[in-house]
Amino acid sequence: MNKNKVHVKIGGASYTIVTEDDPQYVETLAEEIDGEIRSICNSNPSLSITQAAVLVALDEADACKKASASADNLRVQIKDYLEESARAKMEVEVARREVERLNREISDLRERLNK
Repeated sequence: MNKNKVHVKIGGASYTIVTEDDPQYVETLAEEIDGEIRSICNSNPSLSITQAAVLVALDEADACKKASASADNLRVQIKDYLEESARAKMEVEVARREVERLNREISDLRERLNK
């Protein structure tokens, strides 16, 4: 893939990011992070940019871990649903065969009665 150089400004500092991602995507991320840093600094002017950046990083790491745990949980649920679905299909097939067997038995018994 092509490498893109994206120039962004976060917390008053300029950065050049080399990435395979879409430049617009990286710029959007940078704007979001910059906005979060500004918000924290505005709410607590005694914090430095570095301290605000650390708080944003902690918040983002927390969100990432929670999203990952949620995704893992969903994967387990999907796996369970697929296994349950497979069991149900097997039970339906067994029941279908039993119905066919019983229908044949009924037919045989009717034939005997008619003789």
